[in-house]
Amino acid sequence: MNGVKHFQPPMYSALCSFQRSLLTLAVLSLISFICFSLKSLNSPLQNPSPTTPQLSAKIEVEHAAEVEENDEISDTFHSPEVFRLNYAEMERKLKVYIYPDGDPNTFYQTPRKLTGKYASEGYFFQNIRESQFRTEDPDQADLFFIPISCHKMRGKATSYENMTIIVRNYVEGLISKYPYWNRTLGADHFFVTCHDVGVRATEGLSLLVKNSIRVVCSPSYDVGFIPHKDVALPQVLQPFALPAGGNDVENRTNLGFWAGHRNSKIRVILARVWENDTELYILKNRINRAIGSLLYQKRFYSTKYCICPGGSQVNSARIADSIHYGCIPVILSNYYDLPFNDILDWRKFSVILKESDVYQLKQILKDIPDEKFLALHKNLIKVQKHFQWNSPPVKYDAFHMVWGRTTLPYVLELDDPLLSLDHDICRSLGRNWRTSSWIMRRKMRLMSLPVLCTCRASLT
Repeated sequence: MNGVKHFQPPMYSALCSFQRSLLTLAVLSLISFICFSLKSLNSPLQNPSPTTPQLSAKIEVEHAAEVEENDEISDTFHSPEVFRLNYAEMERKLKVYIYPDGDPNTFYQTPRKLTGKYASEGYFFQNIRESQFRTEDPDQADLFFIPISCHKMRGKATSYENMTIIVRNYVEGLISKYPYWNRTLGADHFFVTCHDVGVRATEGLSLLVKNSIRVVCSPSYDVGFIPHKDVALPQVLQPFALPAGGNDVENRTNLGFWAGHRNSKIRVILARVWENDTELYILKNRINRAIGSLLYQKRFYSTKYCICPGGSQVNSARIADSIHYGCIPVILSNYYDLPFNDILDWRKFSVILKESDVYQLKQILKDIPDEKFLALHKNLIKVQKHFQWNSPPVKYDAFHMVWGRTTLPYVLELDDPLLSLDHDICRSLGRNWRTSSWIMRRKMRLMSLPVLCTCRASLT
């Protein structure tokens, strides 16, 4: 019996052979996978679809453009990324209709000339006709421009009373002739004036002042400026007499400078308190041109801080002068809604004081550390382009910043809970509608402040 071999069925033998084969295959697969992984780790990744030289060049150009745009939108903005995204949205979607009616000698012409301290109004009138935002189809418009130029009327020696009558008749004519005002009661209409005469000529027209958007150079809260609705326009004296200043802090040896007419209480106090000081160069009148050419402008180049008190109105062209010449503006006005202040952080490139600080002015300026002065000056150079008018307008200049401040249209979803009230208003008008609003002002809705609701003209 010891010589007898145990019998193994053929099926059992085949099964064992199959299992050994599977085990061997698994071991070989594992070894191959490990080798491949190690090889991948030790060698650079290969692009499965190599880029062509043309594609590489395109990618580099797009990247360079993105870097350049990010550099243009600096940290002087409150929210640079939000502004960049909404600015792009504005460029794609914003449409403005200009009413063509009215006396061409009074309304629909560029106001007087594109020079002087009220040039901002003239540039705006010209820029809006040159810009990509203009549309000839009012049914596609987000905003409606009322081309009133009270400044031009003033040049024709028109009295304030007659200006008010002219403006009233003109606006009432638009309301009766077109359906667009009545859709929103004028909330999507705006007019522009950079002369206080425009404020005085329209202040008696409640439907215009309370409903429409006023774009003004004198945005003072104590003369009816409504900050959540109206817009501050920078008053820019163009063309500038001398090139822009900047990156020249070693030449700025004077602490402070101001010269001008004493046509306001704060200017009278400023001149009386500081005109004999040895560190603040304060004059009670303008610099006499007979003394030398462009001495006033040249003073900006040698000064660290340029004092900008309000004049007959809260605004002053001296602010834009200071920015252009690289002299840090010291805002010395109460109730002043600074241009673009919900987009630009003015405290990063200017010094903002109350009028009551005039008595401690020198000590306040001397207490600013050198590091803070250098940071202010560096940021000031970054914002110079935002306070410059061009014809035709260019990206991020004063014209486009006005739109960034005012309109940045942002089409919101229908289920936005903040818009339920607007939906009801629009539906009650019996029209197809679309809501246009401003991303920078969405918080206003939480405080139950007026919201722009633009309803389309086509009936439901």
